[in-house]
Amino acid sequence: MLAPCNRSWVANAIQIIEADFNRSSDTHLLQVPLPAVPGISLYLKDESTHPSGSLKHRLARSLFLYGLCNGWIGPETTIIEASSGSTAVSEAYFARMLGLRFIAVMPRSTSAEKIAQIAFYGGESHFVDSPAAMYEESARLARELCGHYMDQFTYAERATDWRGNNNIAESIFSQMAHEEYPIPSWIVVGAGTGGTSATLGRYIRYRRLPTKLCLADPEASVFHRHLADRGVCTVSNPPSVVEGIGRPRCEPSFVPELIDRAYAVPDAASIAAARVLSRRIGRSCGGSTGTNLWVVAQIVGEMAQRGEKGSVVTLLCDSGDRYRSTHYDDAWLKERGIDIKPAEEAMERFFETGAL
Repeated sequence: MLAPCNRSWVANAIQIIEADFNRSSDTHLLQVPLPAVPGISLYLKDESTHPSGSLKHRLARSLFLYGLCNGWIGPETTIIEASSGSTAVSEAYFARMLGLRFIAVMPRSTSAEKIAQIAFYGGESHFVDSPAAMYEESARLARELCGHYMDQFTYAERATDWRGNNNIAESIFSQMAHEEYPIPSWIVVGAGTGGTSATLGRYIRYRRLPTKLCLADPEASVFHRHLADRGVCTVSNPPSVVEGIGRPRCEPSFVPELIDRAYAVPDAASIAAARVLSRRIGRSCGGSTGTNLWVVAQIVGEMAQRGEKGSVVTLLCDSGDRYRSTHYDDAWLKERGIDIKPAEEAMERFFETGAL
């Protein structure tokens, strides 16, 4: 049983996090030109501009506040998290702000850039051989060090207030208010913990909006399989090279009932789409953004075929600078037998013609 936390320290820690939030402006909603499909507008919610550089900044802030308000985090608590990188970077950012030790339990395959960023914020990296081993190793370390295992995969969907309070859903719909098609036909999102898809799906229902939610999932992930067959809860195949989304098991935070549709995306398509988008918009995008864009291209193509008009929104999850030694390294791709050329040509074709 956890000892009662120092209430005055907790109050100060919450004030520090709230002050950091107050200093940070909201992320931008970027319009991506699609001249080949007039009547359909595409937008990117650019989450790479958060202070810690990714969509996971929102989650990390919520998880720290959740842990503090539940009495799980005190002035001497070591924070442990299971993460493929971006959540760990963001949690290291907040741990340093509060003067807490932070340990990230990550697969050895995590990009060197993310490992360096965790270290930059004072965090420590603890490696495991496979993503499936992260959970138990994180729990073990928490027991051994009398620390707190944040467990994003369990608490992501409940730590964020999905009704509002400047969550990502409220932000998207507020920023869309003056656009030609202010209520998106589709929002496309990946899932790692499932927290973002749960927040979006619940908010859409709460506000009684007609927007549909589409899951963009790596081929190697279990989520799209679980949506097709609820009896499928794990996969044992080699993991995706796209970090941050897709999981080998159906995480407790993933709420399948909120997803209207799902697409499975090959890793080569994700990386190719990220590279093409980076060239098109003049800012570097990570692989999970490419996963989103590949699915967006299919949805936009189908809308155009049916003569539909409307808007589609997806997320720019993090910067491609975090993947210079992996997704943007041709030698790294060749070593793993990943040929992105056909998918790159298809994505360029999408921007030129409106169809993959």
